Amino acid sequence: MITSWLTLRDLEYLVAVAKYEHFGNAATECHVSQPSLSTQIKKIEGYLGVRLFERTNRSVHITETGRNVVAQAELVLLEARKIEGMISANKDASFEQLKVGVISSLSPMIPKVLIGLKKAFPEAKLFLQEGLTENLIKDLKSGRLDVVIAADTIKDASLILKSLFFEPFVLAAPIGSSILEKLRIRTGDLKTSEMVLLEEGHCLRDQIEDLCSMNTRGHSKAYHANSIETLRHLVASGAGYTLLPKMAVENEPLAKLISYRSFDNRGVGRNIVAVFRGQSEGLFAYPKLFQTLEKLCANLIK
Repeated sequence: MITSWLTLRDLEYLVAVAKYEHFGNAATECHVSQPSLSTQIKKIEGYLGVRLFERTNRSVHITETGRNVVAQAELVLLEARKIEGMISANKDASFEQLKVGVISSLSPMIPKVLIGLKKAFPEAKLFLQEGLTENLIKDLKSGRLDVVIAADTIKDASLILKSLFFEPFVLAAPIGSSILEKLRIRTGDLKTSEMVLLEEGHCLRDQIEDLCSMNTRGHSKAYHANSIETLRHLVASGAGYTLLPKMAVENEPLAKLISYRSFDNRGVGRNIVAVFRGQSEGLFAYPKLFQTLEKLCANLIK
């Protein structure tokens, strides 16, 4: 039988290669040498009698059969990790490892979260991953993360979302911008044709576009930033205005070039949530983790 020799470690190798489509990066994540990982993948393909990955000198691509096998491997690994979750619940969430994902636009809160988690879980080895919501949720569902801190934009019945805090948006405009001539700034004043935004794939971009009135929405400027820091510099250079989360404008280094204004509308901002796997895992297995995050976030926005 195949299951008599196929190990959980083998499944982790398959999932890692599929994730990166690169043997070197997959080997780094699995903490093995690239030749060892490559050899084991070939053995797995040999036992199964199918090609899971197409290889060239420059690239690795997963086959259709490979996608199906990897999808099942992720399910098996997720079920196996539930054992760890059950044990953690009985130990009052005494983690050996604590794997946290944070969306990139929340990067200002990372130092405070890390310090707080280290105090609450002194025995745990902390692992923090920053990235896009879609990628972080994928890693959460596969068991590679224990919790994700993100904006409340996730629609997935298999996940549990618990509110942490509300973060307001502020208008960031270059000094002298015409929009600053208005005594009271409202969301109806926003025009995407005059704004600089993050690249597609960032939930912050989608939230900003949704705030613009339908009759003023249009193509944003050609500048698309991949980080809030780049976005800030575009505004400072006069490329256009944008909205930024309040935490991102604390200790502003470009205050002489950018003017920040709050909105007259109430509730212009985003809800930040902790996302856990549902069923017998996640929040139910890690109550102390959520309570700790809740306390850490209580004073983030003043």
